[in-house]
Amino acid sequence: MEKSIQNKIEAVWNTFFAGGLANPLTVIEQITYLLFMKALDEVETNNEQTEQLLGVKFDRLFDVEHQDCRWSKFKNMSANEMYKTVSNRVFPFIKNLQPSKDSSFSRYMKSATFLVPTPLVLEKVVTQLDSITMKERDTKGDVYEYMLSKLSTSGDLGQFRTPRHIIKMMVELLKPTPEDTICDPACGSSGFLVEAGEYLRENHKELFDSQSLKYHYNNEMFYGFDTDPTMLRIGAMNMMVHGIDNPNIDYKDSVSEDNKDEEKYSVILANPPFKGKIDASRTAPNLLKICNAKKSELLFLALFLRTLKIGGRCACIVPYGVLFGSSNAHKSIRKEIVENNKLEAIISMPSGIFQPYSGVSTAVMIFTKTTTGGTDKVWFYDITADGFSLDAKRAKIAENDIPDIIKRYNNLDKEVNRTRTDKSFFVTKEEIASNDYDLSINKYKEIIQEKVEYENPKLILKQIMDMEKEFQKQLKELEELL
Repeated sequence: MEKSIQNKIEAVWNTFFAGGLANPLTVIEQITYLLFMKALDEVETNNEQTEQLLGVKFDRLFDVEHQDCRWSKFKNMSANEMYKTVSNRVFPFIKNLQPSKDSSFSRYMKSATFLVPTPLVLEKVVTQLDSITMKERDTKGDVYEYMLSKLSTSGDLGQFRTPRHIIKMMVELLKPTPEDTICDPACGSSGFLVEAGEYLRENHKELFDSQSLKYHYNNEMFYGFDTDPTMLRIGAMNMMVHGIDNPNIDYKDSVSEDNKDEEKYSVILANPPFKGKIDASRTAPNLLKICNAKKSELLFLALFLRTLKIGGRCACIVPYGVLFGSSNAHKSIRKEIVENNKLEAIISMPSGIFQPYSGVSTAVMIFTKTTTGGTDKVWFYDITADGFSLDAKRAKIAENDIPDIIKRYNNLDKEVNRTRTDKSFFVTKEEIASNDYDLSINKYKEIIQEKVEYENPKLILKQIMDMEKEFQKQLKELEELL
């Protein structure tokens, strides 16, 4: 991201905070609304210029009655007039841009509220944002990513923002295709879905040459669910500013009986909440059949198995306790994945990955739903560095295992002869089964301990006594000099 854009967003952020708007989620929402207003006017201006040059007619976003709702108009008003216009005219206008109640935009804007605190704050923020062009999709994405990076607290259920480079790694390992239907049932700000969309744009440009595939991409490919209305609004707009017109972002408690999805998705990418127990009376009965548990991280694994199509792939983040927990629920879900489906990889991550949100140790699980087994051997990788320091600062460093992970995962045939002392190696299903389906890398990794030769203790004692005699001698000489 360009430093200048980052500095501009930082200045806007500070203006909101100085004006008394301290909740980071609220600030992101308000900035998003204003940038959306700006983007609408830029689209309208571009269409007007194209009409003049080429004579091509475009549908108008702003009719004659709403010309004062354009950014280029209200940005030049006085503070009080601008505030009155934006709150009473512009905001209701953008909330009703798409009258269809089924569109993602309508779902996103339904409960939106204009909360800029004062006319002076609005005037200053509009001036600060005016120099950021919203024409480029990459710029819009960068602005959004920087805003989301400022969310540094976890939610009530332990949900928190997954680092973008970890999301990118997981997407590159799964390699989604233009035909896939992709879901994140605990989507938050939609980071996984956005990154999957970016991967497809970069690696499958043919997608936009086909009318049916393009329609699928914009309307039927992406599904995200969450129970936090604020995050749903942020997540929906995050996808829209990344060029996905009508994502299916909805309010849904994914592990409750209200979620009827079965064998619907071909790809699941997720970092489900890690803590807190789920209300058993509201939990979907068919999930409890797969895994009779109250822990959210176990129920989400059962959900992934239920909602994936046969042949569907999943890459998800789990707390490390899922890999070795000794309860019947822990063992049963691991056994289900290993014996009745195809577990492909366990990528162990150090505890600092999720700083400053949490110090929990985690791993990435990659598996394919088969219902008929298929696990032969499981690939393990031990990440020790991800390109950032593992403390709360998360400063950039040179050491980074992620390129090596992607390279090795794409060439697993060359991993067969790796030993248990290497960063990556295979473990057979039989060995995993004999260990109560323990999937923690420490169960199988071998550590080479160097043999250290120490001198004879009597000799060490003599050396200490000789040093003491020499010290006393020098001390006496010093005393005589004084």
